[in-house]
Amino acid sequence: MKKYAVLLMAMVFGAGSAWGAPAKAKVSGAATYALTKEYLAAAPKRFNGSPGHAAAEKFIEGHFNKENADHRMEVDTFTATTPAGMQTMHNIIVKYPGKKDGVIVLGSHYETNYPLKDINFVGANDGACTSALLMEFGEYFRAHPPEGYSVWLVFFDGEEAVKTWGPSDSLYGSRHLAAKWSQDGTLGHLKAFLNADMIGDKDLNIDHDDASTPALLDLFKVAAKNTGHEKSIYKSNTPIQDDTVPFAKRGVPVLDVIDYEYGPLDEKTGDYAYHHTAQDSIDKISAASLQISADLFLEMVHLIDQR
Repeated sequence: MKKYAVLLMAMVFGAGSAWGAPAKAKVSGAATYALTKEYLAAAPKRFNGSPGHAAAEKFIEGHFNKENADHRMEVDTFTATTPAGMQTMHNIIVKYPGKKDGVIVLGSHYETNYPLKDINFVGANDGACTSALLMEFGEYFRAHPPEGYSVWLVFFDGEEAVKTWGPSDSLYGSRHLAAKWSQDGTLGHLKAFLNADMIGDKDLNIDHDDASTPALLDLFKVAAKNTGHEKSIYKSNTPIQDDTVPFAKRGVPVLDVIDYEYGPLDEKTGDYAYHHTAQDSIDKISAASLQISADLFLEMVHLIDQR
């Protein structure tokens, strides 16, 4: 993901003041942390075309054997033109049918940065823990089928740039899927797309992403209040380019749930010490932060269901 200003979406949800009780069942932050460690052990370096990338896909798909048997898992394979040549990529989509007409998408990218393939970059916070979180959401919705809108989990490939971040070298999986769903009419059924990125940071502060849909940014404050996590959000305002952007451009309400400030800030470069470096390791994330993130996502699903 990158910090850049993009066109803000108009508010699409009506104002409301009556909220039901927060969802009671939880996804475990400790279990998510443990699964992150398993994922990193199976696929530490997951850049496109690598054995680790294939291992990551196998790990994720293996987590959803039941959904695959029920024909509710889809591997969206496509070929992307990149600065390193043509690359085959795969989005993994898992569907949990609900009782209302409409879909809430929960997403994360699962690969690691291609330009960092020659260093020990494993992306514990940047791609691994959020993939583990989505897998834990799968466990949750398997045990607690959605009572409202359907919930789809999307593991995006190719979020990272292959050479240098730009409109044609980034967000490969989300650009492909947004275009595909636009063509086949799926986008019209999406009520919201909530994206998870870099939200395992021990020092968690989820940004107010100025490029997200205002109504969902407001609803996220309600979710934080309902779950008691108000101190973990919105200390920073910044526009982010992430997998939400291709969907926002097509009119889908989006929320990028991200903590971009990862590690100490280098005043000279403007970069954060752990972001896109070998320091993005398991010791930089925590079960406590993953618990907060899990609570917020489930509460957002609960609140969107009520709208």
